[in-house]
Amino acid sequence: MDIIFGRNKNEQLEPVRAKVRGKIPTWLQGILLRNGPGMHTVGETKYNHWFDGLALLHSFSIRDGEVYYRSKYLRSDTYNANIEANRIVVSEFGTMAYPDPCKNIFSKAFSYLSHTIPDFTDNCLINIMQCGEDFYAITETNYMRKINPQTLETLEKVDYRKYMAINLATAHPHYDEAGNILNMGTSIVDKGKTKYVMFKIPAPAPEAKKKGKSPLKHVEVFCSIPSRSLLSPSYYHSFGITENYVVFLEQPFKLDILKLATAYMRGVTWASCLTFHREDKTYIHIVDQRTRKPVPIKFYTDPMLVFHHVNAYEEDGCIVFDIVAYEDNSIYQLFYMANLNQDFQENSTLTSVPTLRRFAVPLHVDKNAEVGSSLVKLPSTTATALKEKDDQVYCQPELLFTGLELPRINYARNGKQYRYIFAAEVQWSPVPTKIIKYDLLTKSSLRWEEEGCWPAEPVFVPMPGAKDEDDGVLLSAIVSTNPQKPPFLLILDAKSMTELARASVDVEMNLDLHGIFIPDADWDMRKQASSEEQPDRASD
Repeated sequence: MDIIFGRNKNEQLEPVRAKVRGKIPTWLQGILLRNGPGMHTVGETKYNHWFDGLALLHSFSIRDGEVYYRSKYLRSDTYNANIEANRIVVSEFGTMAYPDPCKNIFSKAFSYLSHTIPDFTDNCLINIMQCGEDFYAITETNYMRKINPQTLETLEKVDYRKYMAINLATAHPHYDEAGNILNMGTSIVDKGKTKYVMFKIPAPAPEAKKKGKSPLKHVEVFCSIPSRSLLSPSYYHSFGITENYVVFLEQPFKLDILKLATAYMRGVTWASCLTFHREDKTYIHIVDQRTRKPVPIKFYTDPMLVFHHVNAYEEDGCIVFDIVAYEDNSIYQLFYMANLNQDFQENSTLTSVPTLRRFAVPLHVDKNAEVGSSLVKLPSTTATALKEKDDQVYCQPELLFTGLELPRINYARNGKQYRYIFAAEVQWSPVPTKIIKYDLLTKSSLRWEEEGCWPAEPVFVPMPGAKDEDDGVLLSAIVSTNPQKPPFLLILDAKSMTELARASVDVEMNLDLHGIFIPDADWDMRKQASSEEQPDRASD
């Protein structure tokens, strides 16, 4: 396990040509850009948690049947400070660091005031966000870093706080058809209030592109939801949207602000300030994007921890949304570096297993409905929403599947009714061993697997002129537990889940988290011109 999780990965600064086996579809042209932790030891110091590692960007450039790989550490302020000091001097969520190596009470007290509301790290290791023609490495703090997707060069540092009052933001923004970005953040005790902020970054106007103006200057907060507790806001990793609504889960995994404010002084990590409250509820907030106000009905469900929303849509007066949920926060505990050892398999059996759950929430409640009756009558799901005496609605999900994570869909179906989920399948361990295609209509699944291979999050790329939802390919970066077997980019036919090609590279590849595929616009233009010249030519 140390080979996969704990060992620092080397950069591959110059593109290296991959060895391709099979045939890559001629229409597949672009860059698969990925992000995740790659360095967990700096000098004699080590990060405590796998999610704390320094961000390593890597990419597969696909063009005319050839694949080139490169990787480069994000040159964040965090990275530069750590490398210059040859030890960890910037704190991460599971690792508290002190610039003064003399970790005594006086050095802590001297720096205490500047850490009361922490200035979080810019080690943006979770995902990639596209904003117009610009790309950013993002994490869950108020910082993100602009990057060059071709060279992986790190560019300017962006602070959300310059544009709105948020301290944390999700690393899973949404994009609407107009090119606007929708995201959420938490504003901690701003003007005496702690709230969840929903905001929109408008698509860059043509004149703004020419002048190099950032669309962040026109960011718009369209709704704020007060936290149920001023000093204990909910942790959340993502949210859902439909064509007209936003779905936000205020879950009982809470950040204690008072503990956070004193963590540096007490010499404990920020992660220790997060607590899962098993006795609490998970509250379901539905926000109408048109009125910019929450639906007034009080929805709730049982306590759970959710990292990833899959999709949401509107159906017959209801919001239907699918999530991957855990019973508690044991999955986070498992990824402490101390647990990623020879006892990893045994430790994994003690963690909550991710389950795919479907909820159905009614947008209107019949006042004459009997207490205890279900307000959902959809034939497509067994999920219920039970009316209670105090005008609350208790939502119970339909359990669809056990053991999948890192879900992706055909994003053209985002916010709309859809059929297929592409994900990594997990069994005894939270580490994925298979790629799964789950059919929500038939409740059946197809899989790809290979012994000793750990697939990353599968990314769906639609083929030109696609008619069916699953017309396209899946891309996944595969690392191997066998040191003699090089990592590779896997290309699957998304309809049949059969392998079309793989591109192997003799490099050290990190186990990553999330990323995006950037189509080659120049190739698309050439393809379109070619199609116009030969209108009867079939698509590849």
